[in-house]
Amino acid sequence: MAKTVLVTGGTGYIAGELIKQLLKRDWTIHTTVRDKAKSEQAIFERFGQPGERLKVFQVELMSDAGWAEANAGCTHVAHVASPIAASTPKHEDDMIVPAREGTLRALRFAKEAGVKRFVQTSSMAAIAYGRSEMEYTVDQDDWTDIDHPDVYPYVKSKTIAERAARDWMAEHGDGMEFVSVNPAMVLGPVDSADFSASVEAVKQLLDGSMPMAPDLGFSIVDNRDIADLHVKCLETPGIAGGRFPAGGPFMKMIDVGAVLRDNLGQNARKVPKRVMPGWMVSILSLFNEGVRSIKSELGKSRHVDAGHTEETLGWSMRPAEETIVECANSLVEHGVVKV
Repeated sequence: MAKTVLVTGGTGYIAGELIKQLLKRDWTIHTTVRDKAKSEQAIFERFGQPGERLKVFQVELMSDAGWAEANAGCTHVAHVASPIAASTPKHEDDMIVPAREGTLRALRFAKEAGVKRFVQTSSMAAIAYGRSEMEYTVDQDDWTDIDHPDVYPYVKSKTIAERAARDWMAEHGDGMEFVSVNPAMVLGPVDSADFSASVEAVKQLLDGSMPMAPDLGFSIVDNRDIADLHVKCLETPGIAGGRFPAGGPFMKMIDVGAVLRDNLGQNARKVPKRVMPGWMVSILSLFNEGVRSIKSELGKSRHVDAGHTEETLGWSMRPAEETIVECANSLVEHGVVKV
């Protein structure tokens, strides 16, 4: 049977790697962009697959236009597109509403087109936040408490979008399977100077804009492994309703910096060697909304138990050190970081 998948957000970091892997596995791909005139040729040049194997459609998360055409003939959907910002939005609804409404729109048009399986790119943000403990481990059964005072807009948006998707499926999804992928901090090589906000932390460690490392950390996972996880979620039978957290070791920013210094030589000469004191963060938060939004994150360690994902899907992750080093080298190679 022919396999045709709609991958939303085709110019994105995860979606681009997913398209690359799906083409190698003989899928036919429809992908969406916000501006077809601006993006279509770049997508064709990147993948070398214009025409029958790869088609580009213009859609917006907040508009119905183009969604029926993008879904036509598709057996599967990977809904990767979601708003993400490197800085805090002026109002949380600027991020929450497009994430929720875009997901519900994607579900509705998929169902109307007869799609058999819908894979949502959710996030560990929907699993691991909204808790007061300083250190803990989460798995696929956990949910973020969006009413916790420390939860910020991006975290809310991913949690609300996945909750909304699962509620919609319970009411309207008969005949279509739903699966979510919940990645932690996605790093790895970039293909161009147009890169994901998730890579910004490595960029700032390298380019000297982070003279001291804040006491923050993340569970790290490679973009190539996340794309592979999406492929497995599209292809593996018998996983309807599944929720698949994906994250490797939890690493503080200062530890990521140590990996860079150990492996990049002179290219890592600007990487900070000291942790930013809490009092300095407090002062900066008075003037910087971005710092203020993450102040409550300082000192926390959120570990991810991805055992369910690994056992159910036969999935594995490459070492975090490899991911960090290859991410950094690609940023230098593409001129994103001047060294």
